[in-house]
Amino acid sequence: MTEPHLEHSIFGGQHDDGHGGPDGHEDGSARAQTRAQTRQRTRPPRRRHGRRRGILVVALAIVALAGFAAYSVLRPVVDGFLESNDYPGPGSTEVQVVVNDGDTGRAIGTTLEKADVVKSAKAFLDAASADSRSASIQPGTYTLKKQMTAKGALAVLVDSANRSVPRVTIREGLWKNEIFAALSKGTGVPVAEYVKAAKDAKAIGLPAVAKGNVEGYLFPSTYEFPAKATATQQLKTMVTKTISELDSAGVAEKDRERTLVVASIVEGEVSGDADRGKVARVIENRLRTSGAPNYGLLQMDSTVHYAVQKRGRAGTSDADRQSTSPYNTYKKQGLPPAPINSPGAASIEAAAAPADGTWLFFVTVDPDTGETKFATTSAEHDRNVQEFQQWCRDHPDRC
Repeated sequence: MTEPHLEHSIFGGQHDDGHGGPDGHEDGSARAQTRAQTRQRTRPPRRRHGRRRGILVVALAIVALAGFAAYSVLRPVVDGFLESNDYPGPGSTEVQVVVNDGDTGRAIGTTLEKADVVKSAKAFLDAASADSRSASIQPGTYTLKKQMTAKGALAVLVDSANRSVPRVTIREGLWKNEIFAALSKGTGVPVAEYVKAAKDAKAIGLPAVAKGNVEGYLFPSTYEFPAKATATQQLKTMVTKTISELDSAGVAEKDRERTLVVASIVEGEVSGDADRGKVARVIENRLRTSGAPNYGLLQMDSTVHYAVQKRGRAGTSDADRQSTSPYNTYKKQGLPPAPINSPGAASIEAAAAPADGTWLFFVTVDPDTGETKFATTSAEHDRNVQEFQQWCRDHPDRC
């Protein structure tokens, strides 16, 4: 029986027809082996579980880092919402703050914040928006305290009594070098800076007809210059004021220089407003009169004072009147070549519209009171001159 023997040798002695052994049941060890192989094919390797756990750990770490970063960034913002943007006040160490011309409320707030006067510019803006007086804050230097409340700082700025500015009063009739000295004393800017600035006609707005000479164009007035105003800026302000006054007096642009020259002589000759128009008329009458001795010669002591640069005496000496300066109107006919001082508004108005009259002479008979007498004839004038000479004899130290 050869075939059964071969089948037994190939299948391990039992014929497997898919239903187990001869008795219909699968061998136990074979079934266990089959189940093990099945589980091995369907179950993922253990190392794949480890990889997934690693990815999860990394993801959690990233989320944690992102959360920390967000917390670090947002914490100041959140704290800012919760923390006051204003100091409790009242403040301590004094500090000076400058408000410049044209500064907005925001600019002022920023300046205060940088100086540590207020905790934030926003706090100041909030206080300013709630107080209508904030619109009246003027340029100047203010003394405040560090770490004030915004309302406290605002209260200081709206009170003009707390405002300090470089204030300079330039009186009428001063020469340019006298004006430079007064400006320097009031602002602390060296005189040399004004001398230098005056040479730059374009920068200070000097008209071409002035031919580079600032004399007469520095209008006399009280000025409040910004704290850091340069010499150039200050002189430009004064020149601009002079042009404005000429315009207000109705002086045409082509007549500005001549009007200023006449006005400067008027300013140098009289002290009372009532006589300015009459002196201006004398000047015009003498310039237009010819055919008589000395007519056409103004013979004004003020021009001689300017020529020799002397102040403080009434009248002029024989030596002074011999000066060869073009400003000596005792020797040179016509008007001086330029203004002899800075005239005020009253003198400019008088020069622009002289009083009506035929006077050819005038003399101040009492320099203390400013009393001035006018005359049409030489004889009348001589009598007035004698009156002045008597005053000089009574005040020998003044003439």
